[in-house]
Amino acid sequence: MVDERKIEKAVLSIIEAIGEDPTREGMVGTPRRIAEMYAELFMGIGVDPREELTVGFEEGHHEMVIIKDIPFYSLCEHHLLPFYGIAHIGYIPKGRVVGASKLARVVEILSKRPQIQERLTTQIAETIMEALEPNGVAVVIQAEHMCMTLRGVKKPGSNIVTSANRGLFRTNAATRAEFLSLVQGR
Repeated sequence: MVDERKIEKAVLSIIEAIGEDPTREGMVGTPRRIAEMYAELFMGIGVDPREELTVGFEEGHHEMVIIKDIPFYSLCEHHLLPFYGIAHIGYIPKGRVVGASKLARVVEILSKRPQIQERLTTQIAETIMEALEPNGVAVVIQAEHMCMTLRGVKKPGSNIVTSANRGLFRTNAATRAEFLSLVQGR
C-alpha cells in the first residue's frame, strides 16, 4: 500500500530543494497530485499476477496462442522515469487456455512496480509458466526509456528489445521462429 502522505511530504521537499515556491498557485496541489499518481503507477506492488490466470477454459487447444502489441507503461527503478512500449506474449497450452485480457493484466500488474525491462520480461514469462503450466511461453518487449531520452545520452526513439523463452520456445528453434515471425507480422 502506497503511503500518499509520505510521498506528499517528500515532493514538497523536492519542490523546495529545486528552488521553487510550493505555495505558488500552480504548485499548491502538486504534492497531492504526485502522491495520487504514484499510487496509480505502483498499484502492482504486492499484487500476485498469477491470480489473474486462475480462471481458464479446457478447450483441448495445443497450438500457439499469441497476444501481441500489449501497451504498457512502467517506471525505471534507477531514476523513476517512465519506460513504455509493447509486449508480445505467446504460449502453447496443454489444452487449457485463458482469456486474452488476463495475459494483458499480468503485464499491467508487473509493469506497475519499480522495474527494469529485463526483469519485467522474465517475470511475465515465469508468471505464465507457473500459473498455466503450458508447453512453452515466449515474451518479447520493445520499449523506449525516458532515462535515455530525457537525460544521459539523450537518444529519443531508441528502443530496447528483450525476450524470454521457456519450454518449447527455448528448446525448439522452429517454434521460436514461428512466434517471432507472427509477432513481426510476417
